[in-house]
Amino acid sequence: MPHTILITGATGNVGTEVIKALTNRGLTVRAGVHSVIKGDRLKQLYPDIQLVEMDYSKPETLHVALTGVDRVLMITPFSEDQVAVGKRLLDAAKHVGVNYIVRLSAAGADAEPGIQLGRWHREVERYLEQSGLAYSILRPGSFMQNFVNYNADSICREGKLYMPLGEAKVSYIDVRDIAATAAQLLATDSSEHHGKAYELTGPQAVSLTEVATALSQATGRPIAYVDVSEEAARQAMSQSPAWMRDAMMELYGISKAGYAAGITTAVEAITGCPPRTIEQFAHDYCQHFKAN
Repeated sequence: MPHTILITGATGNVGTEVIKALTNRGLTVRAGVHSVIKGDRLKQLYPDIQLVEMDYSKPETLHVALTGVDRVLMITPFSEDQVAVGKRLLDAAKHVGVNYIVRLSAAGADAEPGIQLGRWHREVERYLEQSGLAYSILRPGSFMQNFVNYNADSICREGKLYMPLGEAKVSYIDVRDIAATAAQLLATDSSEHHGKAYELTGPQAVSLTEVATALSQATGRPIAYVDVSEEAARQAMSQSPAWMRDAMMELYGISKAGYAAGITTAVEAITGCPPRTIEQFAHDYCQHFKAN
């Protein structure tokens, strides 16, 4: 019997890439979106997907979205209530008889005592582990695509990449490699990866000076990294909720201290392909960083 695979958080960076990878394999994909209007672009790109609305404040929408689904890629929103949201989704998945869940968590979720983001992810991981559901957990490091989402404006305007990381090295990972790993797990019938957690990283740890160099080479224009103070970074997020500012500053702190530089081979072990380098990312996304 063909599998139906639900992707939650389907309009996000990882969700969109997983949908692309699975539809390219000819699999039946259901895209969970906050509103069907938000999912219109996905439907235009991938006409064969099923769009379903998921509102975490309305449990009945979760049951509808999950009914008839065999497998789930579980991506929950970056929100203050993300633990409650994750548990609600797992309860609904168990209730309707989902067979397998791939949970997108975060690097360092199992660290003790860890940071707040990690503790939130770990609480949901534990709930999944105790649920009786078959599962795999993916713990990716920082996304290369975040340079597009959060830094492209200043790079385009000024040729400057502002972040508070000093010369710390981080093993950034391309979301396309996270998606390829998740798609491989969801598309195969083997139980080889069940009950396991995988840290996903790029092939090397790089400093932001090295990131700026890669972007400069790809765009043909000078781009410089500017190390900013923690105070300046916090001020730049002044419009964000306090919990979000605190969580992000903790994340910057552990990265600056060198805890985000580890390398694993999980992407290649699962997909058969090495993860993309920062140079490959810069080449593929160079249009996002060219001068205005």
